[in-house]
Amino acid sequence: MQDLSVTLIQTDLFWENPTANLANLEEKIAQISEPTDLIILPEMFNTGFTMNVKAVAEPMNLTTFKWMKQQAKKTNAVVTGSYIVKEENHYYNRLIWMRPDGTYETYDKRHLFRMGGEHESFSGGNKQLIVELKGWWICPLICYDLRFPIWSRQRATESSTLAYDLLIYVANWPAVRSKVWDTLLQARAIENLSYCIGVNRIGEDGMGLNYSGNTAIIDFKGNHLFYQQDIEIVTTQTLCMSDLTDFRTKFPAFLDADAFEII
Repeated sequence: MQDLSVTLIQTDLFWENPTANLANLEEKIAQISEPTDLIILPEMFNTGFTMNVKAVAEPMNLTTFKWMKQQAKKTNAVVTGSYIVKEENHYYNRLIWMRPDGTYETYDKRHLFRMGGEHESFSGGNKQLIVELKGWWICPLICYDLRFPIWSRQRATESSTLAYDLLIYVANWPAVRSKVWDTLLQARAIENLSYCIGVNRIGEDGMGLNYSGNTAIIDFKGNHLFYQQDIEIVTTQTLCMSDLTDFRTKFPAFLDADAFEII
């Protein structure tokens, strides 16, 4: 099995300004100096975490979607992150998984952050997304989803293999709750025998909330392979598949897991 190169972009965001954010992120993507398989952007990377959906939402296949398609083709890497999408009369906090060939998958945020009024402005998703990249199975999720372990819980297939090898959370997670972010990322990695990546923003948003980033890569034992607070970063790291498979062979706790279905 091949290793996976992942690029994490932790950045400040311009409030409700897609043009400025896409320009800023394009500059950061241009800084990537080595081959990468996957580029991960924060939640609502083109606006910040806003409920002003009527002002900034885009239908699918317009500016931000086309920008993601262009960046994926240019870098020959998958580009992923979420932004606000309008579909008919509904608004979604939608993650796009954009491949270099222009094909894509989507995931609509399941758990809407009611303390910020997200449940009043957005419609929630009801389908988990698991995608394949270089032989890796990957489950991308969004911010508040992190607090709900059942939604991301590993379920073994009929062949007793696990459903995914890497969990990803893209986020706008405020600094005041950074300890929770740090703790739950480790918990999700340990309980699912999986690598776990959290990519968060920094800076202050238009509502006066501060963000410290705490972008991290955590291995299947809960160890930090990468961790960064407060500053803007563009970093490419390598995940080792043989380390993961060796550990799962030696410590197959998933074989004793409880069977369940989400209804």
